[in-house]
Amino acid sequence: MLEIVNVSRRFGDFQALNEVSLQVQAGEFFTLLGPSGCGKTTLLRSIAGFDTPDSGDILLDGKSLLALPPEKRPVHTVFQSYALFPHMTVADNIAFPLRMSGVGKAEIERRVADVLEDVRLPDKAKHFPEELSGGQRQRIAIARALVNRPRLLLLDEPLSALDAKLREQMQIELINLQKEVGITFVYVTHDQGEALALSHRIAVMNKGEVSQIDEPSLLYSSPKNRFVADFIGQCNLLDGKVVSCDGATTRITIDGLGELAVQSNPNIPFNVGDDCALTLRPEKIRLAKSVAPESDEVHFPGTVHDMLYLGDVTVYIIEVKRDGHPVLIEALLANSAPGRARLLDTGDAVEICWPRDAGHLVR
Repeated sequence: MLEIVNVSRRFGDFQALNEVSLQVQAGEFFTLLGPSGCGKTTLLRSIAGFDTPDSGDILLDGKSLLALPPEKRPVHTVFQSYALFPHMTVADNIAFPLRMSGVGKAEIERRVADVLEDVRLPDKAKHFPEELSGGQRQRIAIARALVNRPRLLLLDEPLSALDAKLREQMQIELINLQKEVGITFVYVTHDQGEALALSHRIAVMNKGEVSQIDEPSLLYSSPKNRFVADFIGQCNLLDGKVVSCDGATTRITIDGLGELAVQSNPNIPFNVGDDCALTLRPEKIRLAKSVAPESDEVHFPGTVHDMLYLGDVTVYIIEVKRDGHPVLIEALLANSAPGRARLLDTGDAVEICWPRDAGHLVR
């Protein structure tokens, strides 16, 4: 439905977008994810028509949008700031784009009522924005964007101004709303958890380029490079060198850990002597004062270097020393007891292990 073809955009010496290409399917919840300055908002603004690429093309249903001004594109944008008119009622705010398009009064009333049902606020039509909560104002902003049924809805960090609990509730609302209305969403965020929760597919952006496009579960379990592995969730990145490659198994050496046999990455070929990194999620690691390793597990003794209590889990930083080279490895333990249950303390001797196929090799 939406195709971005080799789009580039430069601001002075800053390359905001560099030959970006991607495709978004009809009815998809597609997210542009990345740190500040990665180009995601510039790309969104280019789709909306608020910014013009230096080169490349943006196609909707096979037709270029570049010659169309923003108001002529079948695209609407929801901003972080809501951008509601404070002197207008909710109904008038939602009706505004319809009035600008010359839609008749009876049709406006019908469509405003319909979209208020969609966002589950049918009783707020006569209220003013200042009488609504932050989450309700955001839903009204979305209702206004949806009222004339655009082909594409663009959302620029729409939940970032909300507190954590309300943001979680709004994530569920957005998922349900997108399913109900069936409109394609392109969503911009820097929040990895939000992107993983909401999206059918995610494009991870870095320095004006797309690092990887995939389903959330594949981005998390099979990152294509160090940046994606490090940016999506918590991850141990253990730098090493390839010692040998033998089909399904690659042997690598890591300073401080020695030589390890790990599962080969079929999508990234390695040669002997190549630099590599073993990506290892903290939840894959077993940790205790004493661990009986299974036959196909990597096993190391270590010491609790630091810890961070997070309520449901405690993050432990384990120092492993071999040949005088300390390596810090992050592991998680669930807190099953109420209160600040310390299963381990700083300085405790521990053992850690993980399955050989738990790690994922990247360049």
